[in-house]
Amino acid sequence: MIRVLPLALHMPDGYLNAATPIAGMVWLGTWALALGLIGLCLRRVQATYDDRAVPLMGVCAAFIFAAQMINFPIPMGTSGHLLGGTLAGALLGPWAGSLVMAVVFIVQTLFFQDGGLTVLGANIVNMGLVGTLGGYYLYKGIRCLVGYDRWIGVMVGAAIASWVSVVAASAFCSLQIGLSGTANLGLALGAMVFWHGLIGLGEAAITLLALDYVRRLRPELIHKAPRDRALTARGEIVSGEMR
Repeated sequence: MIRVLPLALHMPDGYLNAATPIAGMVWLGTWALALGLIGLCLRRVQATYDDRAVPLMGVCAAFIFAAQMINFPIPMGTSGHLLGGTLAGALLGPWAGSLVMAVVFIVQTLFFQDGGLTVLGANIVNMGLVGTLGGYYLYKGIRCLVGYDRWIGVMVGAAIASWVSVVAASAFCSLQIGLSGTANLGLALGAMVFWHGLIGLGEAAITLLALDYVRRLRPELIHKAPRDRALTARGEIVSGEMR
């Protein structure tokens, strides 16, 4: 039976299961992707990131964790909040950004019951892999097209990538719920994409405000973040002034 359920990016327990072969493939597949993503991020961070990125990762995780605790209600019995994936990627790069987001989701699940433990893999895939890794590379691509060393490039790239990352994460979440038979795919996709399209506007605004604040205090974090060990070794990290 198709049920009408509250829809949110943080899926609770019971939304994915192994009741059918397809549902089982979705459930196990998201867990496999999540574990693979975490393992890859750990290796890339250890191999390429400068030690100065570690405290920044902690500060970024704390900010995103606190910001995600502020929810605002939307219809269908659910709520919205900042995702923060593109912001984490812009400041930390794809691997440390995705790792930070995965840690935030794990802490929220284990200690605040925000998202189910059995579907933690899917939540990491949707908001970490799609929302953060995907958001970062979209941000980087747009920034390169508009002007990598220009502030307008950062703003345009961050705004578009933030909005797209939220909508894309909601679409992937809907697809998993629909394929698992938990809710009607068409209804879930329509509701999730519509409401998260609106939420994405707030995500883009908050991301821009946060990046502008960082630019005023530490412009080098946006221009050349302390995540490239090779650049640091060659003394190529510069002050990071942007036009």
